Amino acid sequence: MITNDTFKRTGRNHALSASTYNLVLGAVLLWGFGLNWWLVETVPADVVKAIHPIAFIIGYFASAMAGVFIIFSSKKPAFSFFGYNLIVVPIGLVLVMFIPGHSQENIIAAVRITTVLTAAMMILGTLFPSFFKRIEGALCAALIISIIVELVQIYLLKIDVALMDWIVAAIFCAYIGADWGRANQIERTLDNAIDSAASLYLDIINLFMRVLRIMAKK
Repeated sequence: MITNDTFKRTGRNHALSASTYNLVLGAVLLWGFGLNWWLVETVPADVVKAIHPIAFIIGYFASAMAGVFIIFSSKKPAFSFFGYNLIVVPIGLVLVMFIPGHSQENIIAAVRITTVLTAAMMILGTLFPSFFKRIEGALCAALIISIIVELVQIYLLKIDVALMDWIVAAIFCAYIGADWGRANQIERTLDNAIDSAASLYLDIINLFMRVLRIMAKK
């Protein structure tokens, strides 16, 4: 979900082997998902719901945007990892409120489906990186339009069209392929591995939430 310009290609960081680079990227992803799981397991939903909605929204966007800024403006892996956590934590608090409304069966099924889709899109991103690079602009436009349409549906029309969940899920599937393809084309540094993990984390967690919504509606 991040453009090529945001990734550092500087030689300040030592280049990693392909296996080490992917290992770091995977470890950072697992850290984010593990932190989300820990928050869901330990933080009561009532505690988060007690926060005033406006204050929560402001805090959410402030933390997430600060994280994005730190990640893609810093060339130091430690700072990038700190920024990554500023993104992961507020999303984890959203999951604290989102997950309890769904059955354990649907949650497990959504995890499985998301895992399969992620693996498939990573394979496609590896095989056809140029294709995903060409459609990045279209994906960005499609995502923005989808967000606007959903906001209109929810706040103006007071409806919830199930088709939008399928559309957004498809967009994030494509983003996984695009971000994975880009991650393996840029310079393999520790900092770039963290940056790439941040993009993929956002893709995967959004895909998971959409899949879970689709299953719940069924």
